[in-house]
Amino acid sequence: MSTILFNHIVFGPIKSRRLGNSLGMNLLPRFGKWCSFDCIYCECGWNKDGKEDTRLPSKEEVFEALETKLKGFVSEGTPIDTITFSGNGEPTLHPDFAEIIDFTLAMREKYYPQAKVSVLTNASQLGKESVRKALMKVNNPILKIDSPIAEMVELIDRPNAAYSLEETISNIKLFGNDFILQTMFLKGVVDGKVIDCTNPEHCKAWRDLVRELKPREIMMYTIDRETPAQNLQKVTVGQMTEIAQPLLDEGYNIQIKG
Repeated sequence: MSTILFNHIVFGPIKSRRLGNSLGMNLLPRFGKWCSFDCIYCECGWNKDGKEDTRLPSKEEVFEALETKLKGFVSEGTPIDTITFSGNGEPTLHPDFAEIIDFTLAMREKYYPQAKVSVLTNASQLGKESVRKALMKVNNPILKIDSPIAEMVELIDRPNAAYSLEETISNIKLFGNDFILQTMFLKGVVDGKVIDCTNPEHCKAWRDLVRELKPREIMMYTIDRETPAQNLQKVTVGQMTEIAQPLLDEGYNIQIKG
């Protein structure tokens, strides 16, 4: 299995299928993975295979890397639509995440005032007030819930023992509707257990969760690269559109990416 690791603090910009010309931010080890989930579809691979490097960059290293890159891109005339925190795992695990967000917002205003700041997060750290408040400052807090069913979350995301879907939903409600909900749709058999995000029960529960949370935008997507778990299957844009149709009819803003 091949994996994709981001070996720099700042990488790109790359053309994102969801965010446009995106400058990536990796607050995690450069040659390893650090995450509170161990998702069966993660392009960075399994957590157990990413333990050789466990060093997080210091906030000072992040500050220097970001400002140096932004200065260079401005002088080159490189367009940036969004500065996106993702990287080799869960970005909100960095102990200085809140301070780094504040610095990033200041640098955005200085060099690329039209750009957005986005954070792709599994929402597992929303119980920490500093993390939650930092996410509320960015343009696009993209909060992931891959399933409205706790047993399915265990199969797809494999969170650590501290994770609670119920608590995560409660924490997301603190954002009002000012957030983006992200959900992965896939099929497969993992460890002898069937995963099918298109089955009617799962789809109804997911739509009900959307109605409960009322996000300002929803990102539905499917696997796009090689996955650590074998024999996973994509869900088509047509299938996702069919799942989303009742919500589309109700006026929800839904972005569907195959």
